Amino acid sequence: MLESLNYTLFWWINATPNSPVWLISAARFIANDVIAIVPLLAAGLWLWGPRHQVNAQRQLVIKVTMAMAISLSLSLLLGHLFPHNRPFVDHVGYNFLAHSADYSFPSDHGTAIFTFAVAFIAWHRAWSGAVLMVIALAIAWSRVYVGVHWPLDMLGGLMVALCGCLSAQILWNCFGHALQRTLQHLYRLCFAFPIRRGWVRD
Repeated sequence: MLESLNYTLFWWINATPNSPVWLISAARFIANDVIAIVPLLAAGLWLWGPRHQVNAQRQLVIKVTMAMAISLSLSLLLGHLFPHNRPFVDHVGYNFLAHSADYSFPSDHGTAIFTFAVAFIAWHRAWSGAVLMVIALAIAWSRVYVGVHWPLDMLGGLMVALCGCLSAQILWNCFGHALQRTLQHLYRLCFAFPIRRGWVRD
């Protein structure tokens, strides 16, 4: 039943040679490049921001990093336990994005961006999490649209993201503050020069 739903949703979303060229190009960009928002935003939150918010921002970055590590590890494990070919490997639909023929479930892109979005909903502000969730849904749509994923690969990424964020919160409650002190100390050692110059926050 799930496989039938997967195929039905895929055929409904996947682009065809008759789809608008501009939409396929936009989907390629969203599918491949928008994920860069994850490391860029994390670095920005750690390095800059209002002085009274930097500590909270760095807590968020550490929690997100922990959640991401757990989510992507779980994604890798599930990919080996439940291998599933990509649509183009099974010659289903149309493919508009070059991609290796590795297993598709759950989506690594989906796992990463959904983890980021769920983390912001849980640990930052509802509006920022909502914006990131819209971006996550756009990435999920685009990767099915260009033919490199099944819809349930993206749903799997969301489920893994929820598990990753929950696990990260549990670990944070156990040793998060000690970890933050250690990372802050290492950061100040490694970034002593730009900190002194005022280029980044202490």
